[in-house]
Amino acid sequence: MRRRILAWVLLAGGACAAAPAFGQASAVESRVGKLESEMRAVQRKVFPGGAGQYLEPEIKPAAPEDIPGSPSGSPLSDLTARVNALESQLTGITGQIETTQHRTQVLEDAFNAYKRSTDARIKALEDAAAGAGSPAPIADTSDTPPPRAGSKPGAGVKQPAARPGKTAEADDGAPPTTDPARQKQLAAIERPKTGDAAEDAYLYGYRLWQAKMYPEAEAQFKLVTATYPKHKRASYAQNLLGRSYLEDGKPSLASLAFYDNYKKWPDGERAPDSLYYLGQSLVRLGKPAADVCKVYRELEDVYGAKLSDAMKGDVTRAKAQSKCA
Repeated sequence: MRRRILAWVLLAGGACAAAPAFGQASAVESRVGKLESEMRAVQRKVFPGGAGQYLEPEIKPAAPEDIPGSPSGSPLSDLTARVNALESQLTGITGQIETTQHRTQVLEDAFNAYKRSTDARIKALEDAAAGAGSPAPIADTSDTPPPRAGSKPGAGVKQPAARPGKTAEADDGAPPTTDPARQKQLAAIERPKTGDAAEDAYLYGYRLWQAKMYPEAEAQFKLVTATYPKHKRASYAQNLLGRSYLEDGKPSLASLAFYDNYKKWPDGERAPDSLYYLGQSLVRLGKPAADVCKVYRELEDVYGAKLSDAMKGDVTRAKAQSKCA
């Protein structure tokens, strides 16, 4: 009889001990299942093309080191500790993903705003340059006849007659070569020999411009920009092409040349000069002061920190003359 009572007591004690262990195991399994589903969601977010492929972690938990003589934890407590660590890591990964998504959205918004601003400014300059393609009469050329249909832009603008070096505004690209006196003057201009073909071509055009041989200089500058568009002298040559047109009494062609320098070589060393002279060309063409002031504002907005003191003074005087706000 005593043996039966003892067996019942042992069985009851074992059942009471197994019940908490079974409850703890169920709780751990529930947490593990939740972790697995959340980790699959993270994988779908980070690796959208993974097609359900499971990726092994690069950092694996180190195996516990057995120390002789120390009591070992139960398998259930070890598993609980590992689940706690996984939950903490998953929370950190989720936070990093949300932070990265926010930063990406901020960058995209900033870039879109910058693109809209830049496109608007470029369009304003294009409109100003397009308006310059149909030049208005200059003050001292009131006897200019109207242009014929089909003529080139600016061909109807007549420059002061009977002035040395002044011609009708047209760009045929062919410098005169039949005048013996001009041929002699052209032959007297020395061609530089620095060893840099692009530098030599530009310097020769510069000497032609200094000698006021504008048609020849214009042809030379076009050669430089067409042959060496990536050379640093391309910006110089395009700017002097516009100045040659302007001094040769061709403000319409000058305005287009200056605008092309700003558009094609915005980082060139003479891009700021071209914007300044673009404003001067529009003044010569009798364009509205509002268009002229837009050019000067663009010059200050884009290149304000790079302008020399002399250029800043020229811009200030030009804005005052055009009564820019």
